[in-house]
Amino acid sequence: MLDDLRTNPALLKLDLYCKGLRLDDSCFIEEDGGRKILRTRAGLGSGLELILPGGLWTNAPVSEPFAARSPYVLHKGTGVKSQYWLYRDDVPLSPVELSPRPDWYDANTATGKPMTRIGTLQGTYLGIYQAKVCEYWTEKPQKVNCKFCSVGLNLGIDDADEKSVDEVLEVVRAARRDSGITYVDFNTGHYEGDTYLDILEPYILRIKEELGLLIGVQTPPHRDLKRYDHLKEIGVNRVSFCFEIFNRELFEEICPGKHAEYGLDFYLEAIRYCAALTGTGRSDEPWVTNGEIIAGLEPPGSSIRAIDWITSVGAIPTVCVFRPLVGTDLQDHEPPKTEDMIPVFKHLYESCMEKGLPIGLAPNIHVSLVMLPEECRGFSQKRYLWQSAKLAVMKKVFGRQFERKLREHEKSALTA
Repeated sequence: MLDDLRTNPALLKLDLYCKGLRLDDSCFIEEDGGRKILRTRAGLGSGLELILPGGLWTNAPVSEPFAARSPYVLHKGTGVKSQYWLYRDDVPLSPVELSPRPDWYDANTATGKPMTRIGTLQGTYLGIYQAKVCEYWTEKPQKVNCKFCSVGLNLGIDDADEKSVDEVLEVVRAARRDSGITYVDFNTGHYEGDTYLDILEPYILRIKEELGLLIGVQTPPHRDLKRYDHLKEIGVNRVSFCFEIFNRELFEEICPGKHAEYGLDFYLEAIRYCAALTGTGRSDEPWVTNGEIIAGLEPPGSSIRAIDWITSVGAIPTVCVFRPLVGTDLQDHEPPKTEDMIPVFKHLYESCMEKGLPIGLAPNIHVSLVMLPEECRGFSQKRYLWQSAKLAVMKKVFGRQFERKLREHEKSALTA
């Protein structure tokens, strides 16, 4: 097992998601330049961010009770410039790096708000939960939030409620300057009247016009699906729909608000519709559709069927690993077993490759919260030589085009 973990970073990343991590008393994360563990509304972002061998980024659970039983312990060696080391069962496993904390993490906006209350890095991209709390948490007479979710618990701890366009632009500029971000992800919950896309549009337009960065939008499905044609036209590059669970009975039980308001079928319809927009409209901006599920909330076979459905319509699956977050309705549930998750993530990679989906193309995007499809090649014996060569060429071409566009925006900003 230790040899497999040393030679397969994907297995190590997955095993940390499932087992969590303990911190030895020798660790001084913030003093050594690492990122503070922030309780933002992205509940899965409450762990410790690390860079594993192979350049894989992870967000390892450390605060949840199950992490106290983890065989993994993070140690800091002796010496001024000593490395951090990951141990498993008291045996040194591999050196790891702390995810670097940028200078803007310690700065305030012009309005006096800490910049980390506006947006935070999740790996190497900037995540922003723009608007008020998801209304499933405030539903009367009884809240109907998703039972795994911590969104309503974390607001106000490390995340501001209101964020103006100017405040967000100030943080995006700082993250671009100091952290080299290429991608900004906006995430909202449910709001009565389907107002979430209206809320986000001014932020999208300003970022596109002034910085030219890639932008993603993760919201419930809008009832007027034509709104996604408009999102594509204004330069949005990614839309993501979190239906979480493919098993209909479990979807109704665990996501009561989503079940009552939209239903699983409408989530799937939105994914199918948006995936079909690929290759239509403006051609100067890439367009990707994601369907997001949480592995470990349903049997592995159901997650694999979800992956097959998502890729069959030309969308790319985003697969999270269930984390029983403190304070949620599922806090006492056990995390999934690594051996049950390996077939799911093996299938994630193989399904994307066999469908010829454009995975891993965007520059400087390392994601700490999930296993990216291209990272999961470590679980497969299949090589996909032709598909891999094609993706490598596409990545190189897109990277050059995107960098040229960023330089043009930066030049325009200097002359403005």
